[in-house]
Order: sequence, then structure tokens, then C-alpha cells
Amino acid sequence: MAAKLDAQTLGLVFQSRPDILAGIQKAADNPTRINLFNEIAGFVQERLSNPTADDVPATKRRRVDIAPSQTNGHAASQNGRALSPEAAGSDPVLLQIKDISVSVPQRKKYDLCFTKNFLYAQVSGANVPVQGIVYPWRDIEYAFYLPVPEKSQVQHNYILFPRNSYLPAPKVAASAPNPTPPAAEPLVFTIPNTAPKPGTVLGPSAAAAEAVSDTYNGLFHWALTTSLRTAGNKRCQLVAPDPKLFHSAARQAYRPTEKAVHVKAFRGSKDGYLFFLPTGILWGFKKPLLFLPLDRTVAVSYTSVLQRTFNIVVEIEKEGGAEEVEFSMLDQEDYQGINEYVQRHGLADRSMADQRKAKRELAENAKKPGAGEDGADGEGAEPDDGLTVLERAHLEAEQALQDEEDEEEEDYDPGSEGESEGSGSSDDDDDDDDDDDDDEDGDGGDDDDEEMGDDE
Repeated sequence: MAAKLDAQTLGLVFQSRPDILAGIQKAADNPTRINLFNEIAGFVQERLSNPTADDVPATKRRRVDIAPSQTNGHAASQNGRALSPEAAGSDPVLLQIKDISVSVPQRKKYDLCFTKNFLYAQVSGANVPVQGIVYPWRDIEYAFYLPVPEKSQVQHNYILFPRNSYLPAPKVAASAPNPTPPAAEPLVFTIPNTAPKPGTVLGPSAAAAEAVSDTYNGLFHWALTTSLRTAGNKRCQLVAPDPKLFHSAARQAYRPTEKAVHVKAFRGSKDGYLFFLPTGILWGFKKPLLFLPLDRTVAVSYTSVLQRTFNIVVEIEKEGGAEEVEFSMLDQEDYQGINEYVQRHGLADRSMADQRKAKRELAENAKKPGAGEDGADGEGAEPDDGLTVLERAHLEAEQALQDEEDEEEEDYDPGSEGESEGSGSSDDDDDDDDDDDDDEDGDGGDDDDEEMGDDE
């Protein structure tokens, strides 16, 4: 029997280096080389699956394309199937959509493959699932369809959160014994607002997909919802933002006629966007992405209130207690919309809690001299006017600006205007002035005419 390359093993080992794989296929022109390449691939795969082998020093171990923290090793999924490329590759591909721009967990163009039990990415032409981008349908807990901000051309992102991947990761010391393996990363891919090109939709389900392939979003909406329902995952629903429920007050620079359903914000030093969705608050698109479901959100607080920006702190319930997630540098223009969202969903406003009072920079800066001192009349106490901290601080800021404008108007000096108007001029002087004016007008008329003629 003629020797044959072990394409599956070679594809797994060299999935991140298609150039090497192509070189091996070209060089494997005799049985000796074919056997050698197969042995090398088997050896490397064995070492990758057992990186703690004694004969491989820790400093010499090869770094695979996806770190173990992203792949979750070979941990079993909720439905009992392994999250390995081999398990996904054994499922027949029902639908394949080529050349999709994936940004998380890797930024690269891949072919997305839909099987009965899995969604996975593969390098075009490799026919092998990419390790770390394999998602059992039963494990997907949240799915979203969001516009990409600040793009002149309309684009949308699909975001799929596997189970336990949407909340902030717990902080675990590196020396902790037997730490829990982290969850798989979310999947984020981008589609244009166009129709798929001919030849990019393949597989047995391509004929059924043709009826919904007028646009990429129609195709993926159908493919995702059908696959989730077929796999028995009825809990996960594809959620999109609703401008009627929330939209930013700021005008978009790139698409000014379109209402923005996001607000700019920072999480730590990373800039990104907050989406206030019907089911919760999503932060993207910088890693790590977060989704804070409403059913886990306890309260929202407004802190670090300044004239133009403010921060929000979202308190969520997690195993082992509550956790706070802070987003900073939100525009004051968006306060009203965010506060309406908070009130609509019955979330508590804990801005007035004792631990929040120290962060009210604007309220402190806007105080008049001695306003913070407690007196007999209670001037240092918080006014009971029914306003939130942010509303009160906003009013104080407006009042401070108005005071500055009033001071500028009071200090305005008109200069020497009107000083030439004499208060004791006699009628004779006025007559003389009139005569002089008449003479000057008569002489000056010729001069003016000459000047205009010169100009002409």
C-alpha cells in the first residue's frame, strides 16, 4: 500500500503555519519523506498534548497558536463532548461560510463551519478546526448582533459568549493549587452590509440558505438561530439593540443621521463602548469582553462626576458574593438616557451610599467657601431635593458657569466710547460743526470720487 501523508495530524500541528504545511505537501514526493513527515507530526502532536514531559525543558517548550487559557485544554463541555478540534472535525459540515473577519479570540479571516453540534473556524483550505475557536452549540449562553461604531460603512459584529465567559474572570493567584481552568473566550466576527459573494456559501444546507442570503445578516441570523434550536439550546436568543429603548445623545461623526446605540467609555486604560441592551449591559470590543445581565445586576452608581464626564459602577452578583465593575469617562450628554435605562429596569441607584460620597469631585469643587462646614442650620448636610447625585452636580456645574458669565459681563469695560460727546456744547458750536461738515462734505466728495476711480 502506497504511503500517504497523515493530513489530519499535520493540519493540527501546523494549523498556524499553512506555509509549512504547503511545503511539506510539496516535498512529500516519495515514501521515505512521507513516513518521515508523518513521524515528525506525530512526535510534535504528542509533545503538544503532554507539555510537562520531563525531557522537554519548560524554557524550550514551543508556544502553540492559542494559549491554554484560551482553549481551555481538552475540558469537557456541558453536553459531554470534548472541546477539541478532533471532536468538532468528526461532525459533518452542514454549512460553510468562507472569508469571515474574526477579531476575537484571533484577528484573522477564517471559514466558519456549522455542524449539528459545533460552530468552529478553519483556515481556508486546511479542512481542520482551529484550536481555540471551537464552540458547542449547547455551550453558547448569550448571542448578540451589534453595529460596529465609528465606521463610515455600515458593519455589524456577532458576539457569542460561551458558558461562564461573560463575567469578569476571578482573580486567582498563580500559586493556587489546582486552579479552575478558565472558560473559553467569546467569538466575535464582523460582517458587511452586503450580500455574500457567489461561492462563499457551501455545504448541504447551502440550498436552504440561499433563500435568506440577500444579506450577510439575514444568512447568519438564520444559520445561528436554526443551529441553536436544532441543538436544543432554546435559552440562547440572538439579541440586538433597540434605539427606541436606548440611544446616545451624542451625534455620530461618521453616520450623523443614524442614532448611536452605544456610548464611549473606558474600563481601566482601555477605551471601548457600552451597549445598553434589553437583556443587560455589554462592554466591547477590547478584550476581555463583558456582558452584565440584568438578572445579575444589583445596582448602578454614578461616581467621579465632573462637568463633562462621569463614571458608572455596576454591581453584579457572582458566586462568592457581589462584584463591582467600573466604567469611566462617560459623556454627560448620555446621563439622562442611561438613568432612564436604570430606572426602567428597576435597578437600584446607590450613588448616595457612604462609600460613594468621597468620589463626588464636581460637587466638592463647586462648593462655596464654608459650604462644607456643619453649622447650626445644617448647611453642610445633603439637600433633600429628590435629585440624584449626578443631577445635582450637573445643576451646580451649570450654576457655576452662569456665575462666571455674569462676572465677565460685570467686568466688561466699554473703553473710551462716548468720551468725545461733549456735555456742554453750545448751539453756536453745533452750527459751526454743521458748517464745517458741509464744507468737508463738499471737498471730500471729489476726493472720494477720485479714490473710487483709482480703485476702479
